[in-house]
Amino acid sequence: MIIYVDGSALRPGDGTERSPFKTISEAAAKALPGDEVLVAPGIYREAVDPRNAGTATKRITYRSAQKGQAHITGSEPVKSWSHVEGNIWKATIPNGVFSDYNPFTTLVSGDWFIASMIAHTGDVFLDEKSMYEVTDLEQVKNPLKSQTSWDPEFSLYTWYTEQDEEKDQTILYANFQEKDPNRENVEISVRKNCFYPSSEGIGYITLSGFKISQAATQWAPPTAYQEGMVGPHWSKGWIIEDCEIYEAKCSGISLGKYLQPNNNNKWLKWKYKDGTQTERDCICQASYEGWDKEHIGSHIIRRCDIHHCGQTGIVGHLGGVFSIIEDNHIHHINNKQNLAGAEIGGIKMHAAIDVIIRRNHIHNCTRGIWLDWQAQGTRVTGNLFHHNCLPDDFTDCEKAYNSVGEDLFIEVSHGPTLVDHNLMLSDRSLKLATQGVALVHNLICGSLVSVGIGTDNGAPIIPSPRYTPYHVHHGTQIAGFMTILHGDMKFYNNIFIQKKIRSCMKALSELMGSDGNMWDNCNMITGTSPYDEYPTFEQWKKNFEGYCGMGSDVGDLYYEHLPVWASGNCYFNGARPWKKESDAFSDTENTVSISLEQKDGGWYLHTNLYDFLPENTDGIISTETLGIAFEPEQKYENPDGSPIIFNQDFSGEHRDVLTCAGPFINKESASRKLF
Repeated sequence: MIIYVDGSALRPGDGTERSPFKTISEAAAKALPGDEVLVAPGIYREAVDPRNAGTATKRITYRSAQKGQAHITGSEPVKSWSHVEGNIWKATIPNGVFSDYNPFTTLVSGDWFIASMIAHTGDVFLDEKSMYEVTDLEQVKNPLKSQTSWDPEFSLYTWYTEQDEEKDQTILYANFQEKDPNRENVEISVRKNCFYPSSEGIGYITLSGFKISQAATQWAPPTAYQEGMVGPHWSKGWIIEDCEIYEAKCSGISLGKYLQPNNNNKWLKWKYKDGTQTERDCICQASYEGWDKEHIGSHIIRRCDIHHCGQTGIVGHLGGVFSIIEDNHIHHINNKQNLAGAEIGGIKMHAAIDVIIRRNHIHNCTRGIWLDWQAQGTRVTGNLFHHNCLPDDFTDCEKAYNSVGEDLFIEVSHGPTLVDHNLMLSDRSLKLATQGVALVHNLICGSLVSVGIGTDNGAPIIPSPRYTPYHVHHGTQIAGFMTILHGDMKFYNNIFIQKKIRSCMKALSELMGSDGNMWDNCNMITGTSPYDEYPTFEQWKKNFEGYCGMGSDVGDLYYEHLPVWASGNCYFNGARPWKKESDAFSDTENTVSISLEQKDGGWYLHTNLYDFLPENTDGIISTETLGIAFEPEQKYENPDGSPIIFNQDFSGEHRDVLTCAGPFINKESASRKLF
């Protein structure tokens, strides 16, 4: 059955084509398996709470009748601004509009949020763009340009809030510069979700073609109930497609954790157990409360434009297992730098078990992708990354210290994590405080950082290793816990090109590399040389000759770095190979140029690389070539257990028996439209 919604209808109807509902929420209360909710163009100021689940064979579909023309928003317009002085205006909002959740009295908070930052979950928007909250009226009257924002000019548009408790009102002061807010499109966020079921288990929903924006979402760490502006809330089988999702205070889409009342931001509230311990507790609790492939995950997010969210474009802990994230444009995440903590990125996922992240364009984010804990069976393939570090013109290294990012961060996971056929063009390409990763046929123009560090928990004197779980193959059941030994890395058929190091990044590298930082050394030299002191497999294996059981003198043998494998890689412009890589191709004579161009609605790569790249550097790489990830003893294979043969390039072109390094088979393939 088709259920019709049209916000411009003259009066509320019954959901028929002749007499449509005026709100999506009315349809969401009625829709049953197999139904389609067809929504006419218009602005829908509501929080849609789907009441019923679909089934694997009879989904419930919510579809915008015209792609991008049905807009669900968490905001309300404000046209009652009174002029105070200069560029300063004041609005008085009766608190009844907020129902039981006032985002202007609710502070952003949670585990791994830097609590010294004062921010409310609410926002003031000018032309659908969030302004900058400040902590007193003086900063509204005399705003200072932000030194960390990626858009410093707009940071002069500031606002401040306070409560009139006697009259039960929210007071807003805002600096609109030279603009009259009563003549502009000014809105405030009033709802914390836009399309999100309040109940768990509302699965098999399709959300297609909507514009969704401006929800007052809360910080979403892995140890909390992770809400987003949109999300499936601990269920299975959602499809979110062809949507534009933007301006969530914290997270745009959540594939995250359900509410565990006894362990919800416990580190923040109880304090006596460290967050790493409470996270382990969360995972174990979920494992006996229904976290399995039959009930949770297997979502698809595809062809969405996700941008200008404060914390993440997509977030998820536990609830995103077995999912596919493909063909999305994810950009300008955390650019205001008004939120800070350890849970930020275009995509931030914990326990991305058997998750495939492919063919996405991810750029201008504080960090591109962050795979934290349990990246087991995860594959990152065919993505374009660029400008995921710091703004081109940043100058203050001290303030940049906690906000410097990279294209891909993999943290305290045991693997197997497969990274193949990606273009990583940011100053820093990979942060690898982890093990069990295979990198195959990538183009890497940035550095590798945090090799061998970043896996302890930060205690300055007492050892504080982070023991993280690994799982049965292609499942959620916990197989064991182990700290990170580092190594167990495979590098095959990659291209490393050293970019010119920006002076600001060089200064930051010198600062971070010399202060004893145990989390991030900010290395700026491209290539695999950070693994120079790691053993080959033959060297490592030799240490186990003879008896190693009880009574033997094995020393530190079981806690030393794991081996590294490397073959078929090419290095240009001074990029440095692992010193034990016997067949590395290093071009020390020619200079490779590389750049991106946006034209004719697409992105294109410009490079002279193929004037110097050897035609055939190695054979076809496959699951059998890569072996297993050490701790879970699992192959680098597809989620269904079938082997992978890397015989197609970034553009889908077939590779010959002997092939060249990098994501493209030749210059022609590299010249095509990337996205």
